Amino acid sequence: MAKFIGLMSGTSVDAVDAALVDFAADSLTLVATTSLPIDQALHRQISDLFTTGPDEIERLGRLDRQLGGLFAKAAMQLLQMSGVKACDIVAIGSHGQTIRHRPRLPHQTAFTLQIGDPNTIAELTGITTVADFRRRDIACSGQGAPLTPAFHQAFFSHDSIQRAVLNLGGIANITWLPSNQTALGFDTGPANGFMDYWIQRCRGEAYDQGGAWAAGGMVQEPLLFQLLDHPFFAMPPPKSTGKEEFTPAWLEAILKSGTSVYSDQDVQATLLELTARTVTNALIAYCPSAKELFLCGGGALNGCLYQRLQALLPQVRLATTAELGIDVCWVEAIAFAWLAMRSLAGLSGNLPSVTGARHEAVLGAIYSR
Repeated sequence: MAKFIGLMSGTSVDAVDAALVDFAADSLTLVATTSLPIDQALHRQISDLFTTGPDEIERLGRLDRQLGGLFAKAAMQLLQMSGVKACDIVAIGSHGQTIRHRPRLPHQTAFTLQIGDPNTIAELTGITTVADFRRRDIACSGQGAPLTPAFHQAFFSHDSIQRAVLNLGGIANITWLPSNQTALGFDTGPANGFMDYWIQRCRGEAYDQGGAWAAGGMVQEPLLFQLLDHPFFAMPPPKSTGKEEFTPAWLEAILKSGTSVYSDQDVQATLLELTARTVTNALIAYCPSAKELFLCGGGALNGCLYQRLQALLPQVRLATTAELGIDVCWVEAIAFAWLAMRSLAGLSGNLPSVTGARHEAVLGAIYSR
């Protein structure tokens, strides 16, 4: 028995996901899951920290503790639901909430910063907590992200089938799993982030369920070309990004820069197409022999996006990670439980082929119970 809890709050900043996993003999059993929503007021406070502003350190310090409490609450709720005792959990692996990710700063020191105080998590749960996974990879001259490709390689690779895994959160990232070779992985750009922002702004809805609103709009090619002109899309891997780079202000500036006026629904359709095109372009460029593409993350439930990806990739079989035994909504939380297990065992958690780090490294800092 080796039970771990994984905690994840991604770039969508919509909830803290918690997964209780039992790792045994190189396999995993998902015991229980829960998700604690992040309310709009807290979402706004977190989002405000994505860019510099007044009273930054004070706000950061308060939110760090507050989120640590929320992460701990998610873990305790998970234990209550499952009937498992805290003393039976080896450790919690907490990704934290990224508020700044700057892996490429010309002539400056690169850095990444996640909040959700692990001291608070360990204190409130009584469970050893492993956190701060990204910064060791940054110290090794890596991107610090994505980190889930190591997990994808361990549990989703196939000896003879060339496949890729596509995580569609706020940001999209691809893991390329060539058979019997080391994985490649990188961020491709926005996934749900802009679509969620736009429907919230225009209709007050948290997300476009199934992509239904986007499906009723028309893709505006001039707008799409402007969006595709962002230099990140032309960069070769290793590369990672976040909401610091693809900000609502950037999107709004583009919408205001031309003479055309687009309907709100057409903008939503174009933002979905941006995700589909950038993912497809990246897959064709760096995973040209992929035969299968497995989707995970909230965007895997967007039927319109799924259909668009299949249309753009007719030679690739699309499915979700549910076919491989892991529900699309829990892959990342499970991955951080696995990374915590690796850390406690003194095993590396990064893949230099993914992040560009100089070498493999044991990731995360340990906060004892």
